[in-house]
Amino acid sequence: MAVLFALLAAASNALATVLQRRAARTVPLSAGLRLGLLVDLLHRAVWLGGMLAVVAAACFQALALSQGALSVVQPLFVLELPLALLFGKVILGGRISRAGWTGVALLVVGLGCALAAAAPTIGTTHAPFARWVPALVVCAVVIAAAVGAALRRGAGGVRAACFAGATAVAYALTAALMKDATHAWQTGGPAGFFTTWQTYGFAAVGVLALFLLENAMQSGPLTASQPVLTLGDALVSLSLGVTLFDERVRTGWWLLPECLGIALVLWGAVLLSRVALARDLTGAQDAVPEAAHDAGAEPGTADT
Repeated sequence: MAVLFALLAAASNALATVLQRRAARTVPLSAGLRLGLLVDLLHRAVWLGGMLAVVAAACFQALALSQGALSVVQPLFVLELPLALLFGKVILGGRISRAGWTGVALLVVGLGCALAAAAPTIGTTHAPFARWVPALVVCAVVIAAAVGAALRRGAGGVRAACFAGATAVAYALTAALMKDATHAWQTGGPAGFFTTWQTYGFAAVGVLALFLLENAMQSGPLTASQPVLTLGDALVSLSLGVTLFDERVRTGWWLLPECLGIALVLWGAVLLSRVALARDLTGAQDAVPEAAHDAGAEPGTADT
């Protein structure tokens, strides 16, 4: 059931991306902030459908985390991009090249190979506060270091990759906090859910993750950010699952097929990030030229 809910969450997120992108195409472009943008979008059923898909994705993710291991649920979100491409081909009328289909196949096979070899076990559903303290400190330091490295660079691949790394850590931490918050719901009901610090923690870190993702998309090519985000989220989630929730994965010679699966996922993510439809869905085609223009005008001072 955890796998099923995780797949439904990935599909809902993918559908939300496609619907919101279609809605964004129907509103007038503006060079700056426009307060009427939200009003315009609220009058579009496709955008409202995208927001409902976001809510559904959050619910499915919470259900998946409440019934399965963090190290299983989060890696399955790797499938969000290929699912978005499939939905985009139908809804937006885009085209997936042969390289794109190859990327989808590599990613799916690689993910299956890595998870089958690792065979993560379900640990506990709640992490004691003593474990949370070092985990939060380490994640905060890594995010700060990655953002700091990004800000010292002009627009380009390195800057995008650094922001993507920070986003991956934030996404994994959000999922870990959500898993603990779902435990509070299961044991204490709504009262327990809304009085535990993990609930407000995953909400705050989730907003931070979205902000960092937007910066990654605007800072450089998708080929630099997407592979880092794809693998980073899965690997950090695996680490948090082991350290916080006592989840276990197979080691020894099993590391060989695990590494092979990871390599295939990375290869597939790189191929998918080069597909024009993927860049369109993430908004990279709109954002990167502006960033590059800014960087050309004032080297090293591109906006965050």
